[in-house]
Amino acid sequence: MSNSDTRPVLVAGATGKQGGAVVRALLQAGRPVRAMTRDPASSAGQTLAAPGVEVVKGDFNDIASLDAAMAGVAGVFSMQMPSQPSAPETEVTTGKALIDAADRAGVDTVVHTSVARAGDQKSFVGWDEGRWDPVYWNEKAAVIEMVKAKGFRHWTVLKPALIMENLIPPMVNFMFPAVGDRGLLESAINTDTRLDWIAATDIGAFAAAAFADPERFHGQEIDLAAECTTLSDIAYKLTKATGRPVSAVALSRDEMLEKGYDPRHVQSHEWDNVEGYKVDLAAVRRWGVPLTTLDEFVKQNRNKFVIG
Repeated sequence: MSNSDTRPVLVAGATGKQGGAVVRALLQAGRPVRAMTRDPASSAGQTLAAPGVEVVKGDFNDIASLDAAMAGVAGVFSMQMPSQPSAPETEVTTGKALIDAADRAGVDTVVHTSVARAGDQKSFVGWDEGRWDPVYWNEKAAVIEMVKAKGFRHWTVLKPALIMENLIPPMVNFMFPAVGDRGLLESAINTDTRLDWIAATDIGAFAAAAFADPERFHGQEIDLAAECTTLSDIAYKLTKATGRPVSAVALSRDEMLEKGYDPRHVQSHEWDNVEGYKVDLAAVRRWGVPLTTLDEFVKQNRNKFVIG
């Protein structure tokens, strides 16, 4: 598969942050795109419709729809939503459905997106004592292994860290809801904890690069981040860009729970303090794919921030 291949690339999760970024990056590279969504008639599905984009129905629970979506494609961008406690194994089930369909269709190139440190969870401090979220990490790792084991001619796994778009609505309302209410980046993340960040745009750029040059990217698991910084620095950047005061506030686990934060969300903050994504930024830059700095992201999205 290369840029001379005129067959489309199928993008799963095309209405989301990462899938949408991949669609845009492929179009920019001149590649035809087949965007998969559960409901092409929805407003989100209709928004995808653009020159060069074929919007098709694809439901992970409907094998026939997946097979139809795969027909005649050269590559697949694979992503699944994480499982929830109420529905464990969802990510593994949906991942297997998509990967099996790609295999049946004889797809040449699969680019799968996961998360940094997936597959490394057994090395986490306290893992054997059940300190972290085994469903989340084990299922992320399991889907990666499925991609690697299928024997696709070309496969690449992208492993992004924190996504910069989490700082703007709608995701900020879950990640840092006090920003919109009181101008606070309120979390259980210590003030000196450095966090790795990547823009969804850059995930799309890496995916497009892997489809354009599959031999170079084949067999690679690539951690993704462009910058590593504290929430205090993020607060400063948001204040400077919007003119609205933003402060980073670190609370204890108990204080977060008393305020009604989801225990799994709080646990992820504790993981940031103890483990973190540990992305090798120099290794990311060596791929030669342009990266978006936080300053650039904040400037580009200045009008999207909602500061209380």
